[in-house]
Amino acid sequence: MQYISTRGGAAALDFEGATLAGLASDGGLYVPESWPRFSREDIAALAGLSYAETAVRVLAPFLGDALSGAELRELCETAYGRFSHAAVTPLQQLDERHWLLELFHGPTLAFKDVALQLLGILFERFLSNRDSHLTVIGATSGDTGSAAINALAGRDKVDIFMLHPKGRVSEVQRRQMTTVLAPNVYNIAIEGNFDDAQRLVKAMFGDAQFANRFSLSAVNSINWARLAAQIVYYFYAAVRLGAPGRAIAFSVPTGNFGDVFAGYAAAQMGLPVARLIVATNVNDILHRAMTAGDYSVGKLTPTPAPSMDIQVSSNFERLLFDLYDRDGDVLASVMQSFEASRALTLDDRAHTRIGELFSSARIDNDAMALAMRHASEEMGEVIDPHTAIGLSAAMGADLPRDIPVVTLATAHPAKFRDAVERATGQRPLLPPRVSGLFERKERYETLPGELQAIEAYIAERATET
Repeated sequence: MQYISTRGGAAALDFEGATLAGLASDGGLYVPESWPRFSREDIAALAGLSYAETAVRVLAPFLGDALSGAELRELCETAYGRFSHAAVTPLQQLDERHWLLELFHGPTLAFKDVALQLLGILFERFLSNRDSHLTVIGATSGDTGSAAINALAGRDKVDIFMLHPKGRVSEVQRRQMTTVLAPNVYNIAIEGNFDDAQRLVKAMFGDAQFANRFSLSAVNSINWARLAAQIVYYFYAAVRLGAPGRAIAFSVPTGNFGDVFAGYAAAQMGLPVARLIVATNVNDILHRAMTAGDYSVGKLTPTPAPSMDIQVSSNFERLLFDLYDRDGDVLASVMQSFEASRALTLDDRAHTRIGELFSSARIDNDAMALAMRHASEEMGEVIDPHTAIGLSAAMGADLPRDIPVVTLATAHPAKFRDAVERATGQRPLLPPRVSGLFERKERYETLPGELQAIEAYIAERATET
């Protein structure tokens, strides 16, 4: 399996190369050269398997000869052995047709753990074969940072520098990053919002001299290996609800389009996905793109669902690549125009093709709070604001009654205790595995959201190649 850039100007890489590179040298994102296909028999054979074994079966076609089957199984068992639930991503039934897929049983209580626990081990395994050091750069709106830091803290041949927008993540999210005092972990609070942090990360990758000097790599969902790992839980959930003999709909709270793109990838692989519901908050660039073809940057509004407070959804480029018939030259021109004007209008053909699999909903703060209250009072589940956005969109979706609808529960409610308490009157407790978080010492640096300042800080601390 080879990986190509969405912008067509970078050399194709194998799985190991794409994993360590993160972002392509031409500014594009790596995608598989073609989608592997699972037959009905392949999907049926996943029934009854553990999560780790499901991951081995789903991921194997993406790895080529990067790892043997035994090596991949060892890594998956190690990664998912750290989760607090034996099912890793268990399903919870809410009513006759609605389900929650709980993705928050990892070490940092968020769905990012499902991919990043594996990605951290992959980095270490691949680097063990090389005489090189990796500098991992990331931007986080809250959960990616803590999950990536947990996965990489103390690992050989890796330093991690994580940017988060100062004052725009929850206290639990911040502390899960800043209380990790491993010598290879560096937290940077920037003056600005998540889009500013993401722009700085892309600019560092675009600075060829800097990127090559420190061998930069990425843990954000721009890294293909991270997205590949997220495909697994779509298969795992769908098989337990009747696939391949039954189609399943998924409602996905999303800001950066990575989690929902993993569902799209599962559908391309043959999983019977009836609908992917893109659930956004009031930062609704994805909803506008889905409904009106209007992918233009608006004003970013802080909300109680900070991980979705995003206006530029990086992974949307991967979907556009398929919508534009995988023509890298065309997409490079489209993205260059978007980056210059901050606006893109999808043509009629692309917009029509989106509607074949996707629908969307814009959930404001009031509707989000109502969904949290409804889940608590009527369904017996306390959920976080992001999950509530997904559930609200799921409950409003126009789908046949016989199609199960799975809402991705992306974070433990205790990560957003204040918002949950305001909506439900209940203040969720942190699980024992993160006890003592508020007594630990924090360490981070506050810097202006300027490329020169960030690069200077990293250059003083990173290992040159």
